[in-house]
Amino acid sequence: MLKEFRDFLIKGNVIDITVGFIFSAAFATLIKSLVTNITMPPIRLLLGRVDFSQLFISLDGNSSSC
Repeated sequence: MLKEFRDFLIKGNVIDITVGFIFSAAFATLIKSLVTNITMPPIRLLLGRVDFSQLFISLDGNSSSC
């Protein structure tokens, strides 16, 4: 079992997964920053300075917040 695990690590699967995870985390941060700092300010100005942080859609059918 140890030999198989070592072969798995050597193949690069773990490295590929790690690199993919790091890239996805960086991409998510980039997109969040883009939306927060570039996209939302003009939308807020157009809609009269609406606070989007308090808006949500309840998926369970209840109208109250958590």
